[in-house]
Amino acid sequence: MNIMHGTTIIGIKVKNKAAIGGDGQVTLGNSIIKASAQKIRKLYNDSVIAGFAGATADAFTLYDKFEEKLQESKGNLKKSAVALAKEWRSDKILRRLEAMIIVADKDSLLLVSGTGDVLEPDDGIIAIGSGGNFALAAARALQKYSQLSPAETVKAALKIAAEICIYTNDKIIVEEI
Repeated sequence: MNIMHGTTIIGIKVKNKAAIGGDGQVTLGNSIIKASAQKIRKLYNDSVIAGFAGATADAFTLYDKFEEKLQESKGNLKKSAVALAKEWRSDKILRRLEAMIIVADKDSLLLVSGTGDVLEPDDGIIAIGSGGNFALAAARALQKYSQLSPAETVKAALKIAAEICIYTNDKIIVEEI
């Protein structure tokens, strides 16, 4: 799996609550272009949250495509994710997009990639981007040894990742459903 540079996105699902968060840093090469980008969105009447890592323009395309799939499936997250992955992998233009997204609703947490992957983590925690592994490790420890909510865990894990990963900052946005 490709590691996207320039961001950290993490999603956590516990019971019927899900949270996705991301930092705000946008880089171009080794320069910081923007420190407060919003990489997390609520979709489909605020019942789905999504976060992206990768090229910004590509992410907007994916958000639009995913919203379209959600409309077609009347909000069915898994069906929409599979439809997006299928189109993303088979479409000549979409196939060139350099991004990954994490999506969640109250029932599921999924990673969708352009290689056709739709992955659901066993432990309800998934992260992408250059600081993803740092945030993932922090979130797993926090979930195991604390009583934090999914949103609190996401925020704490992102702060830890920001202390380690040069492509991740502490301008954090978290959305929860």
